[in-house]
Amino acid sequence: MAEAIALRGWGWRHPGRAAWAVRGLDLEIRRGESVLLAGPSGAGKSTVLLALAGLLDRSGGGESAGAMHVAGTTGILFQDPETQLVMARAGDDVAFGLENRCVPTAEIWPRVHAALAGVGFPYADDHPTSALSGGEKQRLAFAGVLALGPDILLLDEPAANLDEDGARLVRGLIAEARGSGRTIVLVDHDADASRSLVDRVVELTAVDGPVVAPREAASSPAGAPLVTARDVAFRYPAARDWSIDGVDLEVRAGEAVALTGANGSGKSTLALLLAGLLRPARGSVAGADGAALAALRAPVLVRRVGTVFQDPEHQFVRDRADEELMVGPLRTGATREAAHARAAELLRRLRLAPLAAANPFTLSGGEQRRLSVATSLATDPPLLVLDEPTFGQDRVTYAELVVLLRAARDAQRGIVFATHDRPLVRALADREVRLVAGRAA
Repeated sequence: MAEAIALRGWGWRHPGRAAWAVRGLDLEIRRGESVLLAGPSGAGKSTVLLALAGLLDRSGGGESAGAMHVAGTTGILFQDPETQLVMARAGDDVAFGLENRCVPTAEIWPRVHAALAGVGFPYADDHPTSALSGGEKQRLAFAGVLALGPDILLLDEPAANLDEDGARLVRGLIAEARGSGRTIVLVDHDADASRSLVDRVVELTAVDGPVVAPREAASSPAGAPLVTARDVAFRYPAARDWSIDGVDLEVRAGEAVALTGANGSGKSTLALLLAGLLRPARGSVAGADGAALAALRAPVLVRRVGTVFQDPEHQFVRDRADEELMVGPLRTGATREAAHARAAELLRRLRLAPLAAANPFTLSGGEQRRLSVATSLATDPPLLVLDEPTFGQDRVTYAELVVLLRAARDAQRGIVFATHDRPLVRALADREVRLVAGRAA
């Protein structure tokens, strides 16, 4: 069977980095073969996929080594669907790639509709992409890839940010693609769930790490309320329905509350409301002193709430990882020496110290997630509001994140986290609030 992909001593160094993201990689993948790329966060898995898709460019200062051969057309699903969606309406977004491939006009919309139906996309063609949840965007991006009918599917965490039904559907689509004879290169930190979908596993870097221990009891009972939501409601400007409608929730010092539910149920929106980053259309979200969080000035809010966005790139404002971690402490009045010491500590704890001088936008998805969690911890705020804090982590970094968050909870900080990660709920949450169509079930 002929090779679809061949790498000989291949490597890539990102612009501005001293270390290579990947080096000396030898890899052969036959046509019709399905391969899972495994390894720790930052091992270069996403870099390999970008290279296979032809999306790494040396003109910006990057450096490559060795040889790469790809036979056939490729379609890539990025780790972050935000970077893949380009149109204002869902159907147009899927049609965009087909139009750029010069597919005959009469074929475009039948292929659009088939792809949207295939991924279980729940809305009409004209639904605004800006009104989609992270998981819904993931489905739409996958539809855009499948509509192209590529010879080689490159899938970077395709079930990320999906609820259990969505993840099951996507893995079913991968199984169908495998059965159709397509070549598949898959990156998925949930290797156990993906092993049945592939012919073999390729480890870029072997890693052994501790398994997260069972749930530990908090060191003391929950204390005073840190944030209180009363009959809170919110609807995005482009949306027809309320994202959050009539939710009551109180989070106290020393407790961790998990927000769960299907994609589109309102978890991320509720998290942003509780963090004071969205102003409710109805009801109230107040801090410990009764003040409306959304009305607070940024220097005041950052002292009270540490936030991790669903997309970490939306919160980065500096061109170095260590400088990113110093933003919060400096804004709250810390000296530069103290801010630097705090940044160095968090970089070390989360295995990011070698990347202190790296641009946050060049980090892997898992590294970006750890950096965003570190920024939320940097000012030691009383309340942490986290959206999918463990996304993209290997066993070692997952365990370290859980240890850090447990320590924050046991130090009487309140934690609210939106997640599809059931092991994290078991390991960290004192209670669970499940959302259904914007309401607490």
